[in-house]
Amino acid sequence: MIITSPGGELPIRIEVGDLRALETTTRAFRALDYRCGGGVCRAALAALGSWTILLRQGSVPPRLRRRLCRDLADLHNLRAWTEFDSGHDESAVRSFDVAAELAVEAGDHDLLANIRYRRGRLRLQQGAVDDALAEFEQGQVAALRAQSALTQAILSANQAWAWAMRADEPAALRHLGQATDAFAAGSAAAPWALFFDANDLSAMTGTVWTELGCTVNPRHAVRALPFLDDAVAAYGPEMGRSRSLTQIVLALAHAVGRDTKEAARVGAEAIAAAREIGSVRTKARLRPLEAVVRGGTPTREGRQLLAGIAAFRVATG
Repeated sequence: MIITSPGGELPIRIEVGDLRALETTTRAFRALDYRCGGGVCRAALAALGSWTILLRQGSVPPRLRRRLCRDLADLHNLRAWTEFDSGHDESAVRSFDVAAELAVEAGDHDLLANIRYRRGRLRLQQGAVDDALAEFEQGQVAALRAQSALTQAILSANQAWAWAMRADEPAALRHLGQATDAFAAGSAAAPWALFFDANDLSAMTGTVWTELGCTVNPRHAVRALPFLDDAVAAYGPEMGRSRSLTQIVLALAHAVGRDTKEAARVGAEAIAAAREIGSVRTKARLRPLEAVVRGGTPTREGRQLLAGIAAFRVATG
């Protein structure tokens, strides 16, 4: 266990058991984040992160130094993600910076690539597509150094999404193909990348086609439907946030394809799921859906969906 100094300020010596406890704690919070959203665990992670950074100043055997830095980087990466998921972007950026510094000290290129991916997602939601692409590109460099095919797949899928937002169909499809190939070549993954399974690849594929439906040709949205349907059906309660976000994209794909009735049905389910998730990203994902429905032919179902979105915003602040 960690023994503190008489003043109780800093740990004197850190042993393997302390690192195992830290890893177990991070794993538990990551599962909670997937299931319920960052808003549920952000405050606890912020408190934990502020304390555990002191571990870095404690006495640790040389053989454990890199592992300590990696574990702390993993924790702060997760902390940053929950801050982003809760709408605290500035705090998220600071925590990502701490995580990146620690990952570099640990010499863990795969974790550094994951941090870059998550920083890119933050920029993508802010609409700063160029900044997001720069983060994803730097992440790819780190993933190549780590020789991690799965991490390369994660980054390629997100590059595809960013290029689709740029209405660059060839680039989007090229990166989507690279993501599929890299995923097929992937093997064992680090804890921070385990979320990206075949189901998540399907969700990302559907998201890219939906985005191309918004920016290039509405007919592309039809190609998204089977991928998104499969993803929504396969997500279990342990991935509650991913299911909610993917349902919103599925509703958007239906709306872009001019099926307002189905968009309203799926959208209502998505909103009901979002009410149970502590994530502001659900609101951000609803904006494109709302815009497409408003810009389409007025229907009773469309009006009901718009009313549901408005009520959700009021209820969740």
